[in-house]
Amino acid sequence: MAARIWPLVKLATKVTIAGGAAYVACDSGLLGSSEQGSEALEKAKAAVPPALQDWMKYFGLEAQLPTMPKIEFSPVNSWNAGVRWTISSLSEAPTRASEYTNQGLQYVKDLIK
Repeated sequence: MAARIWPLVKLATKVTIAGGAAYVACDSGLLGSSEQGSEALEKAKAAVPPALQDWMKYFGLEAQLPTMPKIEFSPVNSWNAGVRWTISSLSEAPTRASEYTNQGLQYVKDLIK
């Protein structure tokens, strides 16, 4: 009987963890707009180092953590830059294909001569 229950318990645990992670992500604003995501990132940067220090004291670990590097990263600007690059590449694709075809034909003509 226990052999049949164990897979069900494992599945329930995995579903609970995944559901909890999705709830926390939605609640903190990670799945919202890019501004909400940036705010959530700033909150996480402020909360993680003190929490790590508390856990290290709780478990009696006396290790020195490296300082957090300063990363100037804006998800909003990165997203927009990626979208601009993609749209630009798609708009230039027919012209580029034509250029590369002409170069290929010229190369083949030069080989035949």
